Amino acid sequence: MNQQGIFQKRIFMTTVGVILCAIAVGFFKCSQFGVDPFQCFAQGIWGRFFQTGISYGSYYTILSGIMLVLDLFIARSSMGAATLVNMFLTGYVVDFACMVISRFSPNPDLPVRIIFLAVGVLVMCFASSLYMTSNLGVSVYDAIPIVIAGKRKLPFKFVRVGCDLLCVIIGTAAGLLPGIGTLITAFFMGPLIVFFNHSFSEPFLFGKKTEFTSDE
Repeated sequence: MNQQGIFQKRIFMTTVGVILCAIAVGFFKCSQFGVDPFQCFAQGIWGRFFQTGISYGSYYTILSGIMLVLDLFIARSSMGAATLVNMFLTGYVVDFACMVISRFSPNPDLPVRIIFLAVGVLVMCFASSLYMTSNLGVSVYDAIPIVIAGKRKLPFKFVRVGCDLLCVIIGTAAGLLPGIGTLITAFFMGPLIVFFNHSFSEPFLFGKKTEFTSDE
């Protein structure tokens, strides 16, 4: 495939990945089993200090902007178009997804909540794999484990687990108790992202015969 075709695929993967990731957060919230680790951190801080004064969408954009400044010093190579799309779009898509899901299922019973949780976990890991593999930049949070893994020559999935657990600890300290969904993603997002890299994202972008380079 020519370079133009690959670039078009990268744009597609970035856009779909960012949107799906935000929708996944909506499913997490509606499952009432806890959100993903970074959202545990972000929503914990928001709920403790900012909930009465600013919408979550606006708060998330400001928080991402602060982290972007930090990433420009430590992870500039991981910044790109996807970073900005994620920063300005995610919070608002999360709000919209929660509204739509709640409208269709305002009082979900336990089986429905379990389905929401499963959908949230799988979609988030798949979405993260898409926009990471597209290499047009990652979210301000995803850049951190990528850089640490690269500089320290460590497997990405283990570094991701460590970063996720730290977010859960901070979010819990801020008052947002983690649920089973938070713990599942804290331990399994890294390995699942690597799985989707191998099984879909890299073959989709480069072709089935491409030698995969994702960290084990």
